[in-house]
Amino acid sequence: MFRRDVKSLDDILQKFLRDEGLETPLLQKRLMDAWDGVVGETVSRYTTEKFIKNQVLYVKIINPALRQDLSMMRSQLTKRLNDAVDAFVISDVRIF
Repeated sequence: MFRRDVKSLDDILQKFLRDEGLETPLLQKRLMDAWDGVVGETVSRYTTEKFIKNQVLYVKIINPALRQDLSMMRSQLTKRLNDAVDAFVISDVRIF
């Protein structure tokens, strides 16, 4: 009798995404989608642009007072966003 190496579908999908180089872009997309839920409806209303470059999330906020407040909360935002996707995706948040 032979023994089969049974793997879960989750493990197979994770390996495929990693091998094809799709894991990081997928996590980045999930993190950007999580922005509205992490910061709330009020902040998301003033968010116009966001993109990730070199593990830094750049976010454009059109309200100057809110921009200043969020700039002081950069480390908290980084932690909350990474926790939202259960992975280390970004190392910093830059508000402009």
